[in-house]
Amino acid sequence: MNNLHDTLINWYDQNHRDLPWRHSPTPYQVWLSEVILQQTRVSQGRDYYLRFIERWPTVTDLAKASEEEVLKQWQGLGYYSRARNLHQCAQQVVDQYGGNFPADFEQLKQLKGIGEYTAAAIASIAFGLPHAVVDGNVYRVLARLFDIDTPINNLKGQKLFANLADELLCRERPGLYNQALMEFGALHCTPKNPNCLLCPLQAQCLALAHQTVMHRPVKLAKLKVTNRYFNYLVFRTNGSIYLHKRNTDDIWRNLYDFACIESPKTMTVEEVIASNEFQQLVGDTSFTITKTSPIFTHKLTHRTILAQFIEIKLDKELLQIQTKDLFLAPESDLGNYPIPRLIDLYLNT
Repeated sequence: MNNLHDTLINWYDQNHRDLPWRHSPTPYQVWLSEVILQQTRVSQGRDYYLRFIERWPTVTDLAKASEEEVLKQWQGLGYYSRARNLHQCAQQVVDQYGGNFPADFEQLKQLKGIGEYTAAAIASIAFGLPHAVVDGNVYRVLARLFDIDTPINNLKGQKLFANLADELLCRERPGLYNQALMEFGALHCTPKNPNCLLCPLQAQCLALAHQTVMHRPVKLAKLKVTNRYFNYLVFRTNGSIYLHKRNTDDIWRNLYDFACIESPKTMTVEEVIASNEFQQLVGDTSFTITKTSPIFTHKLTHRTILAQFIEIKLDKELLQIQTKDLFLAPESDLGNYPIPRLIDLYLNT
């Protein structure tokens, strides 16, 4: 066991990446980096982390921000529920703990958006508490090291790997060991091209001995991805544009896009204009279609958005559709609103 600890920590000392949240890790910095890096590459997440830290240096500063400001700063990372949870968690830390993260694993898990993994990362790295982290990199290293064929994405596998990670944990230096194990998976024991020939754990790796390295870890088949068809109506008039705030419990909640007609399949522009939804929006207002886009394909976790954008110039305002969710805004103010990546891609095309 000590040999595993020493090998990984020595490897980490020589090979780890110089990342800003590793310099003097406070609970706030560890938490912020972990939330940003969930489902985000380090190369992309690093810049977001630095922008967050510059704008909100402490959890108290972040708690004082509006949700819209946080969503705007988060724009482009996707999975916007993480940003909403981030903001609510900051407010919890301020309201319940006076702006200091609790140095207790169970209390950390009670905070919004903090699960087993994030709580273990904060507890071990920031507070030196003996809690093992289990992320995708840890699953892969342990599955190969012990040649485990139990799927990692069901309850049985999750429990098995959590127990194994806890058993292997270096309790004298849990934070350093956890970082070493994750970094080893990220840089050396990688999914597609693991460096087995120069691996410091080569002699201990059962998957290497059994020639099953590329078959570990095992995952159950993913859920079927469904398609959704969005027909965006980009209404413009007199230097203003109609924006839509997504308030329903759907994707991109509390972000802004345009008026949209969702359909069960791809529609032509003529079909969109002839639809009841379009007629209810426009009524007898004169309009001109100035441009139509090709289909934009935007992939989310369990669905694919196929969207077309129809640019429409109006002769006058659509007063009958002015609501708190669909409103006219100066086009020059568009950059102030948090928008989904799909909308940002379209505007920049």
